[in-house]
Amino acid sequence: KSEMNISLQNVNNVSAVLTVQIEKADYQVQVDKSLKTLRQRVNMPGFRKGMVPMGLIKKQYGVSVLIEEVDKLMQEKVGEYIRENKVNMLGTPLPKENNVNFETDENFEFSFDIALAPEFNVELSAADTVDYYDIEVTDAMVDQQVKMYTQRTAKYDKVEEYQENDMLKGLLAELDENGSTKEGGIQVEGAVMMPSYMKNDDQKAIFNGAKTNTVLVFNPSVAFDNNEAELASLLKIQKEEVAAHAGNFSFQIEEITRMIPGELNQELFDQVLGEGKASNEEEFRAQIKETIAGQFAADSDYKFLIDVRNYIVNKIGKLEFADDLMKRIMLENNKEKGEEFVSEHYEKSLEELTWHLVKEKLVAANNIKVEQADVNEMAKEATRAQFAQYGMINVPEELLENYSKEMLKKRESVEALVNRVVESKLSEILKGQVTLNHKAVSAEEFNKMFQ
Repeated sequence: KSEMNISLQNVNNVSAVLTVQIEKADYQVQVDKSLKTLRQRVNMPGFRKGMVPMGLIKKQYGVSVLIEEVDKLMQEKVGEYIRENKVNMLGTPLPKENNVNFETDENFEFSFDIALAPEFNVELSAADTVDYYDIEVTDAMVDQQVKMYTQRTAKYDKVEEYQENDMLKGLLAELDENGSTKEGGIQVEGAVMMPSYMKNDDQKAIFNGAKTNTVLVFNPSVAFDNNEAELASLLKIQKEEVAAHAGNFSFQIEEITRMIPGELNQELFDQVLGEGKASNEEEFRAQIKETIAGQFAADSDYKFLIDVRNYIVNKIGKLEFADDLMKRIMLENNKEKGEEFVSEHYEKSLEELTWHLVKEKLVAANNIKVEQADVNEMAKEATRAQFAQYGMINVPEELLENYSKEMLKKRESVEALVNRVVESKLSEILKGQVTLNHKAVSAEEFNKMFQ
């Protein structure tokens, strides 16, 4: 078996030319084998299957089989060479104009342009300082969560006299200028209203202490400050029609409903947190605070990773790339979008590439490995976070399992999860390597950083 001749010539630090020489001895055996296989399969008029003379087969198929085998051989050997010599190549080899004649030549030479990754070092130590934002969990946030849980287990009582935040149901009827029910005017049976939502205090005051079966007169368009959407939904008309009904209405109260928030009792604690996690309000609040803090910690880590990324990229400075080759590679990958797309997004793609190269180096230097168990755990984490957004803290294990299994069926989501595992492990390690400049911020201040 002959050894093929492959050589790599550096053009500069970030590009090289790879030359492959293929001789007859390299491919002849494979070509003959393929032609034999072809001979057994080909149907040609006047010959029984498998009995076509080899000369005819060669004449008809020789060149295309040669091209195919040489190409296969070349790809395989180039890949092997790049792996064995640890060539730090970006993208794929770009074929140069090769003057090759498959009809007449027996030996072939192919050359490729190769874009090389730039050489750089990235070392982090306690001498490097990066901001780390600690988001404060306020009592108000805890109150709001607690309130949400008590509202979920609320009871609704029918009462006789209206108080703030009660809900009214009754007959709504449009009045004419004399205050009588308007002929052919709007009437809504079982109209539902919450005066607490009215924007106008004088109108709101009309309902103070109102009792069932009484009739009140108010002006909806004043009460709701001409809000078309609210008025349309209250009066059951189109938004465009709202302006035509700006006068007074009578409202005959049929029912007053009051929401009585659920009690902060053991049943609620168990339902929200899981059994036995809290046995009084203080412990319950502490657990909720911890959950919010956990969500915030993940946000802080995410922000830290962005900051540490910027810090490192600034520290190593602008890397050199073989621009013309990189643009060719980018064009190859975005054929349908064309040159303009490439020139517009080129700089941005180099930033992403730089971070990708930095990340690979850091992952290797810190020996970060991703196990299947990590990916499964991350899928569960992502699911947990999703539920937490809806205020569900205590999600049954099997529900998490099922959701994450679905997630792991999709290739894109698995890739994204692997990336998240790498980044979270990296973030943990880098947090220990650099000096963290802790800054306490409110959730509002933190969110502003992302706008």
